[in-house]
Amino acid sequence: MMRNLAIIWTSFKMALQEFRSNKLRTFLSLLGITFGIFCIISVLSTISSMQMAVNKDLKALGSKTIYIDKWQYTAGPDYPWWKYVKRPVPKIEELRLLKMKVPDAAHISFEMETQDKVEFGDNILTGVSYYGNTEDFDKIQQVTIGAGRYFQQAEFDHGTALVVLGYRIAERLFSKPEKALGQTVKLKGDKQAIVIGIIEKQGQSLIGGWDYDNSILLTYSFLKQMIRDENAQPKLLVQAGANMSMDALSDELKGAMRSIRKLSPTQEDNFALNNIDNLSKFFDPIFRGMNIGGWAIAALSLVVGMFGVANIMFVTVRERTSQIGLKKAIGAKKGVILTEFLLESAFLCVIGGVIGMIAVFALTLIISTMLSFQVVIPVNIILLAITICLFTGVASGIIPAFVAARMDPVVAIRSK
Repeated sequence: MMRNLAIIWTSFKMALQEFRSNKLRTFLSLLGITFGIFCIISVLSTISSMQMAVNKDLKALGSKTIYIDKWQYTAGPDYPWWKYVKRPVPKIEELRLLKMKVPDAAHISFEMETQDKVEFGDNILTGVSYYGNTEDFDKIQQVTIGAGRYFQQAEFDHGTALVVLGYRIAERLFSKPEKALGQTVKLKGDKQAIVIGIIEKQGQSLIGGWDYDNSILLTYSFLKQMIRDENAQPKLLVQAGANMSMDALSDELKGAMRSIRKLSPTQEDNFALNNIDNLSKFFDPIFRGMNIGGWAIAALSLVVGMFGVANIMFVTVRERTSQIGLKKAIGAKKGVILTEFLLESAFLCVIGGVIGMIAVFALTLIISTMLSFQVVIPVNIILLAITICLFTGVASGIIPAFVAARMDPVVAIRSK
């Protein structure tokens, strides 16, 4: 055991000595390894962080939830939009019928949205998203109130003129979001409403859809006083019960909607069932392509780096020929010489990999401030990078190590 540790320690010192004595040559030779590890960690970490951000955004849309709409959300390139345009939009009456026909659903909500202005004093914001919903909405989507409160049942029933503001809207109108509570704002058509709550700051979504920070929540009954349902992209949100599978929910909703709309067996569906949980599959090919591209660049860099490390090791063997002969003359076996050079090659690659990791850590600090999501480097990716460094080092140093191990001690000692 002590002998093996001594070999490892000696190889590590030799690698450091090689790096110190020939800094420029060694660094240029390790540049391919450094860039390869940089690509692997940066690409995999960015994709992993994007996937986590996308999953978080999808979860915010509602887990185990199906959106009933006239539009199909994941249509392909041959999307027959003309067919979907002719479809009827969901209606509030269908919400009440669905609650009777699909009793196993945990929650069902009706939603409609539009864009218009919001005013307070001299401050006017345009292009603000209005979302009008029924009482089950906050049970389906994750609406976290940072200050104030959410709507009560009586306010849903009577369409009371109350609103919940997104964090960014409240900040732009009142400087400090908490100052908005209790204030009266002017909405579409000069309708006035009292602010009762502020949505907790969420940050920008990667998949579009809901942007809580720049939205206003209203009850459906209040919003319909300003716009007609068919002009407000209406949709139904249905969440499965605890013991209900998504396939079972989809089957029940399909049968219920066909019954509600009185479609004959020969007529095709005039509605779309959009399973939010399946939207993640839409992004899988995108992330897969990014992964392949990152690995291709990294592989090319690593191959170039392997030749560089192999070149260093051949030069090292030539420079240490007499030392190798002396070691073999006093009893060092081929396996010891072979192990020393393989470990030294591996350590050199690890040094190159560490430089690449440091560069990635610095890069994540910069790009995290520029992107709409936090880039995190998982531990498993760091371990993968170290493993690749060790493998690359062994692969690039194996031929020089064999050359050193097979040297004749007498010839080696006499060499200059």
